Amino acid sequence: MAIINPFKGWRPKPELAELVASRPYDVLNSEEARAEAAGNAVSFLHVCKPEIDLPENIDHYADAVYAKAVENWKRFQTDGTFSQDGAPCLYAYRQIMNGHAQIGLVANSSIEDYFNDIIKKHEFTRPEKENDRIRHMFELQCHPEPVFLTYPDVASIDKIINNVVENNATMNDFTAEDGIQHTFWVIDNEQQIMELVELFQQSVPFTYIADGHHRSASSAKVGKRMGDANPNHTGKEEYNFFLSVIFPASQLMIMDYNRVIIDLNGHSKQNIIAALENNFIVERSVSTYKPENLHNFGMFIENEWYKLTAKENTYDNNDPIAVLDVTILSNHILDPIFAIKDQRTDKRIDFVGGIRGLGELEKRVNSGEMKIAFSLYPVSIQQLINIADSGNVMPPKSTWFEPKLRSGLVVHTF
Repeated sequence: MAIINPFKGWRPKPELAELVASRPYDVLNSEEARAEAAGNAVSFLHVCKPEIDLPENIDHYADAVYAKAVENWKRFQTDGTFSQDGAPCLYAYRQIMNGHAQIGLVANSSIEDYFNDIIKKHEFTRPEKENDRIRHMFELQCHPEPVFLTYPDVASIDKIINNVVENNATMNDFTAEDGIQHTFWVIDNEQQIMELVELFQQSVPFTYIADGHHRSASSAKVGKRMGDANPNHTGKEEYNFFLSVIFPASQLMIMDYNRVIIDLNGHSKQNIIAALENNFIVERSVSTYKPENLHNFGMFIENEWYKLTAKENTYDNNDPIAVLDVTILSNHILDPIFAIKDQRTDKRIDFVGGIRGLGELEKRVNSGEMKIAFSLYPVSIQQLINIADSGNVMPPKSTWFEPKLRSGLVVHTF
């Protein structure tokens, strides 16, 4: 069963929270982060992407980058930007985007749950990204950004959290520049904390990583390293737990994760359509085509949209991987037509999160940067859970969760 713990969070001054809170480190490149933090000395990007405070040509894995993160975090701790709660707390975090609301519980999750597969995964991690976050966290001695977890709904947990939201004063409440509202509550009532901890132990057999596979893997490995080096290790130390925000599955929204390809692998448009007709019903669309159901795809080429409907022979409803649209796309389009066998490493393919809209696909093809684009129907949260439960992993870039968690609203030190 899932173990969660309260912790003494470091939080920004309420009047600074909107300025501090930043988008996650992995949704911005360094140039974008530098521009976003310009003129804002308290942006948490100075901790999460510290290369923005160093020369633009610096190696992002240089010693100076990690040293700058530590310097910036210490500054935030000592100049009053952040202060630490005096007693262990849990926290509630609500996000509202375009009328869609989701409320997560901010808590420490157990690294033992990670190693024992109580925290279930659905993606592979890349060693270079893991190693970067391991060093970043180890040198900071904190978890600067939360892992985004989910679990099948439990009504009694919802009841407590809803009671907090309805009856407690907010600690932070602001709408970011992207229009997403972020509201934060401190849960310092010992009875509520105890009940939530016990309910997770009794009623939540597994939690599932929605977003943050590298952060969770790195947190677990940092904790293990510190435990191995501690001759008096008990398993209760703060490094045995990592920062997470845990949402009921029914509240989450997964958006489409689309593909653009840089060349046509020597094919003409007519040849591509002819090849597709072996496994898809191909129909020209008079306007931008956003898939409306599973096994429907959009294709944009030479300023025209097409609707592709997968034939039944292209998927297996009894196989949690084979039924996925990203698998159908890979097996029947990307590999046989474009010779793209590994989406993780092939430089001819790029990925566009649904938050950018299908206009971004049109823009990148019409500009000549890319030659063809494919729009997909979003993976469902139940598909994600089924795959994680089966012990399998999804193909790369299968899920795009929105809204993203803001970093810097609370930090866990160890």
